[in-house]
Amino acid sequence: MRTLAPPALAVFALCACNAPAPQASAPPAPGSAAVTPSNFQLPEGGDCSAKIARYRAIQDNDLSMGHVARSVYNQIKREIDAAERVCAAGHDAEAKSLIVASQKRHGYPTDL
Repeated sequence: MRTLAPPALAVFALCACNAPAPQASAPPAPGSAAVTPSNFQLPEGGDCSAKIARYRAIQDNDLSMGHVARSVYNQIKREIDAAERVCAAGHDAEAKSLIVASQKRHGYPTDL
């Protein structure tokens, strides 16, 4: 029987990484990776754009590993996109709160 570590556990392991990850232009294929790549690094920073970039990187990684269904990924992507628009409008705290709400709604830790 094959078991997969919960996505949240993978997130905690990845929080120690400290260099920004390049943003992919298209999401990865679901289940295309068996493990998180050794060069995977979460973006740094404390502003809303950094929090959005980290959450997006985690989602792409979870999708590639098959930890999140495409339909859930698409819903989270819409939530991230909404937060990104708010962030771009200069509303840092509001954008961060949108990301935290999405993380809570989908069972992710909120201290990423």
